[in-house]
Amino acid sequence: MQLYYADASPYARKVRACAVVLGLVGQIKVVNVAGTPINSGTLPIDINPLGKIPCLVSDSGDAIYDSRVITRYLNSMADGSLYPEGKHKWRVLTLEATGDGIMDAALAMVYEKRVRPAEIVFDDWIEGQWSKITRTIDDIEKRWMNDLAAPITAAHIALGCALGYLDFRLDDRNWRNGHDALAAWFVEFSKTDAMTLTAPKG
Repeated sequence: MQLYYADASPYARKVRACAVVLGLVGQIKVVNVAGTPINSGTLPIDINPLGKIPCLVSDSGDAIYDSRVITRYLNSMADGSLYPEGKHKWRVLTLEATGDGIMDAALAMVYEKRVRPAEIVFDDWIEGQWSKITRTIDDIEKRWMNDLAAPITAAHIALGCALGYLDFRLDDRNWRNGHDALAAWFVEFSKTDAMTLTAPKG
């Protein structure tokens, strides 16, 4: 298999972290690419016309994307337990989507300043995205900490990668402020191989 990714992408990190947990790292060749919606650069647009990463090419040559589809595919390949069956599955899927939503909002903040010319950067848009993130982190502290105490699932990985991206790109915002329980969980989760072997760069 071949995985197109970028070192700084939290979505790509999520896929790579799942591969670590599932013991599939040795079966995946990674290809580092870069680009934006304005300049596709080396993004694999011939394989994924959306130009989004991560994008996995299976052994049979099929392109598989986006990150949530890839992680489900890898879990199926490895007969893993990142997506449990039964009623708990819906909480796992919802918390995974929550982690991905934090990534979405954080990336929107980063791109607003990185891609848009300085004279038309929309500061209210940036603050609106940050409000999404803080509301969500508040909610995780109130309703989801018991789920995070359970054995590792794709939800743990998605949330860990989302919080790691906040540290990586938006550390001045200090998401930990007022979120002691989640911050303590993240300290311990950051020590796992899934996180230490996939730390972002760039």
